[in-house]
Amino acid sequence: MTNDNQSEEALEYRALYSGALIGALLGVISSALLTSTDHLSSCLALVPIPVVGILVSLRAWLKIRREGDLYTGATIALVGLVLSLIFLVAGVGTASYIHATEVPDGYERISFLTLKPNQTEQRASKPIPDAVVALVGQPIFIKGYIRPDSITARHGIDRFLLVRDDNQCCFGDLSKVSYFDQIEVRLVPPRRTSYKTSLFRVGGKLILHPANLGRGPEHPVYFLEADYIE
Repeated sequence: MTNDNQSEEALEYRALYSGALIGALLGVISSALLTSTDHLSSCLALVPIPVVGILVSLRAWLKIRREGDLYTGATIALVGLVLSLIFLVAGVGTASYIHATEVPDGYERISFLTLKPNQTEQRASKPIPDAVVALVGQPIFIKGYIRPDSITARHGIDRFLLVRDDNQCCFGDLSKVSYFDQIEVRLVPPRRTSYKTSLFRVGGKLILHPANLGRGPEHPVYFLEADYIE
């Protein structure tokens, strides 16, 4: 058998290294970071995907380089490595920039988790956290979604329910929505907004209506006199 035939036979029997495929798949999945840039915490929760993708792809590439007579797939491993790196840097970088610049000057960032009493407060029968009470009348900044059934028109909206997220937690049956997962927003004239399914950023003075506790979600406890909306 000639040397050329031996080389062709060796190439013919080289196996595609499975680690290269796994790394490439993780690289593609890492694109999920770009869909989570509105929330830094959500983006950071996805960081393990590209990190593992980088490690798997790099390990696969090195193994293929060492054992090139047995395995193929170095290009696939490199593609996975590059994709994981790009999505990691782009996702975390974008989310960090948004987080650092989205709150207007003079407003304090809170989330719907801030409005929920912790276990200690629940045991002490304190449905409104002390941290929230301290913010009453102060300018706060919060992100959420317009609950569709809280509005009667798609444009020129000056009042709506801002809810925690756009899944069944807060868009399902209103009777199942917790009081700390919604805020009634009242836009200060002449501000108005239009309905959209994407995230809203709202700022204004926080108001409490503790008398509404226990009356059901159709009677909000938290209100926001909003002078900023985006």
